[in-house]
Amino acid sequence: MALRARPDLVAVLLAGISLMVSPTVSADVFCCDDASGRQVCADVLPTQCYGSAYRVLNPQGLVIREVEAPLTREQREARRRADRERRIEQDRLRSIRLKERALLETYRSVEDIDAIEARAVDDVEQDLAKARRFKERLLEEQQELHQEREFYKEAEVPSELAKALNDNELEIIAQESVIDSKLRLIDAIRERYAADRTAYQEILDRREALFRR
Repeated sequence: MALRARPDLVAVLLAGISLMVSPTVSADVFCCDDASGRQVCADVLPTQCYGSAYRVLNPQGLVIREVEAPLTREQREARRRADRERRIEQDRLRSIRLKERALLETYRSVEDIDAIEARAVDDVEQDLAKARRFKERLLEEQQELHQEREFYKEAEVPSELAKALNDNELEIIAQESVIDSKLRLIDAIRERYAADRTAYQEILDRREALFRR
């Protein structure tokens, strides 16, 4: 039967239990606070402790283990949410650390980023210039083909000329697509290196702030 006891009686209870058992047998005591806040102790888990947090004391009255109360459904959900948020935050921080390490291994300085960006943009701009020159030649060719077609206003356009006009138009469309893709690529390069430059500078600023402490 469970015994209701004040904190100052726990030691007496433990002493009594230690006298009742064999010297070679350890008698642990289970204690918890009941619904009214009073401490309840016994040599087996009191029924008042079911579903509640409790403590396990050794014969000397020292707490050797503490057991939490079973979680409610709401508490379990809250713990799962907290665990999920913690994992998300850990993944975010890990991603930041990996990106910072990659930046530091890739670039030696902010000026290094500027130089690499300039080379990358220059390479694409050279291809862009070639595509634009090719388009200009195609437009000149188109003008010549249209002039040639003027001779056949009252007659059927020869198949070779019709094919040349069609091929020319398709090539112009293709070059316009190339030009657009090169322009988008330049924007993407500048956007990427701008982000790298900002992130790299933030790393330098944080390190400088740490050194000042």
